[in-house]
Amino acid sequence: MNDDRIKLEPSWKQRVGDYLQREEMRALSAFVRQRKAAGARIYPPGPQIFAAFDATPFDAVKVVILGQDPYHGPGQAHGLCFSVLPGVPVPPSLNNIFKEIQRDLGIARPDHGYLLPWAERGVLLLNAVLTVEEGRPGSHQGKGWEGFTDYVVETLDREREDLVFLLWGSYAQAKGKVIDTRRHRVLKTTHPSPLSAHRGFLGCGHFSSANEFLCRHGAAPIDWSLPPASAIKETGH
Repeated sequence: MNDDRIKLEPSWKQRVGDYLQREEMRALSAFVRQRKAAGARIYPPGPQIFAAFDATPFDAVKVVILGQDPYHGPGQAHGLCFSVLPGVPVPPSLNNIFKEIQRDLGIARPDHGYLLPWAERGVLLLNAVLTVEEGRPGSHQGKGWEGFTDYVVETLDREREDLVFLLWGSYAQAKGKVIDTRRHRVLKTTHPSPLSAHRGFLGCGHFSSANEFLCRHGAAPIDWSLPPASAIKETGH
């Protein structure tokens, strides 16, 4: 990957920037360029690929939510897992997340799916794969992103203490196997997708459990509410 073109947030660049210079990341960069040249539409737009890191600097992370790959519809993905831009309909999995927050914490469901406020409060919204092609879910899996995001998780596990990892579904749980559960809180359940949410996600209580853990370890809880759409100013993430 061309280091000059990657604007990785400084605290992250210091810790994981070297990984982007590895041969497999150069191959990934070449693959993405090749697909663009062939006419594929790639999401999210280039400046937003690393938006999760911009929004939540390394030392600000309190909670990590692991997603799989970005939304593959026009105008949806903007670099934060499960989040969509203002004005975009709330996807089904995110709707179930809001449903569980309402049940767990009594917070009313918002009228949009823009999760940047969570990220700014310390929730790292990290997809395992950071790019996708329009209409082709999983199209950039196995091309190199997983090694990079594994390295991100390993670095958080090693250098931070008392984080909460929310691992929803078998894919996220496999990615979280490196996490030291003696030093961090790992909460697992099914994916919030309508296909599996009723088998464990709905009723899991992860949001209150995360906040209880943070408070026990001297950190402020996460405010899981979101401002109304009318109050949101999009910042480019």
